[in-house]
Amino acid sequence: MVRTLGVAVVGFGWMGRVHTQAYARVPHHFPGLSLRPELVAVADEVPGRAEEAAAQYGFAAAHRDWREVAADPRVRAVSIAAPNFLHREIGLAMAEAGKHIWIEKPVGLTAEDARAVSDAVTKAGVQGTVGFNYRNAPAVAAARELIASGEIGTVTHVRIRLFSDYAAHPEGALTWRYERERGGSGVLGDLASHGVDLARFLLGEIEALTADTAIFLPRRARPTGATAGHTRATGGELGPVENEDYVNCLLRFASGARGVLEACRVSVGEQNNYGFEVHGTKGAVFWDFRRMGELGVSRGTSYQDQPVGTVYVGPGDGEYAAFQPGSANSMGYDDLKVIEAHHFLRSIAENTPYGATLADAVHSAAALDAMSRSAERGAWVPLA
Repeated sequence: MVRTLGVAVVGFGWMGRVHTQAYARVPHHFPGLSLRPELVAVADEVPGRAEEAAAQYGFAAAHRDWREVAADPRVRAVSIAAPNFLHREIGLAMAEAGKHIWIEKPVGLTAEDARAVSDAVTKAGVQGTVGFNYRNAPAVAAARELIASGEIGTVTHVRIRLFSDYAAHPEGALTWRYERERGGSGVLGDLASHGVDLARFLLGEIEALTADTAIFLPRRARPTGATAGHTRATGGELGPVENEDYVNCLLRFASGARGVLEACRVSVGEQNNYGFEVHGTKGAVFWDFRRMGELGVSRGTSYQDQPVGTVYVGPGDGEYAAFQPGSANSMGYDDLKVIEAHHFLRSIAENTPYGATLADAVHSAAALDAMSRSAERGAWVPLA
């Protein structure tokens, strides 16, 4: 029996749109799901944005204030895609109102924020899914299985990279993203949070780390009006960039493996260059988000001069079969969020967590806090 679940989206920038479109697509890709999302409400503080969303996507109600969503009994589940500094307040309110939450990383500005939301979800007995979407790529699922099976031997080291140019232009507006109080730890929360999640998803817990950070574009112009995404601004008053453009981190895993995690938001010439290289005693596996359906795999008994072959993921890998019938058919970023929406709705239907949870968000946030402490002290920091 299929039941209808009233859902709402809070924050209707690009990510709010992605969540909304994922809700619309879930029944097509996962017809066996016992819940069907119904778009009940959307909230955004920018004048006219919620109304535009309602007209385009069919939300029953549009609000400027997210508190009206929390008070709406028709809403049973909420996507939180608002700016980072609002995550804790909104997350707590929605959980306390008995609503399941699908929240974007990094779930606040600190590990304390993430832990508070996680505790509220547990106390309320609702489900919480977190937007660590890169782990949803079928190739990443395949890599995890390959690593766990021992096909590349014992993992010795990993390199994870997240390079992008979305903040590289010197005319990029000084939005909330660049303020410590509202944007948190800059590229750490924005990109390195994904890197930590991939590291844990593939190799297990991180035991200790040491990090170095930098701000390469120290001043930007303040915008004169509402912004969305990565808007440019010229002629405005210049203000300081308070959080990190770059982080480089060495990792020690509980397994004994070593790692390097590097992330940058001002990498000229790099557009979404995200991926990993995992090396073991008998082989290696490589993944590049820009070639999402491929893995580079080296395995065998040659050790020296052992070749690397390209493997195209297919219906047996992750949730690939919900989208394509055969190997080497392309998937895209939005498909990863459809998988995430499926995990969220399935968690609610079965009262069992699927996919990335708030516990994963807490682990990631604790690692980000440790990176910040390490960069300040110039020392290794243990993770409890």
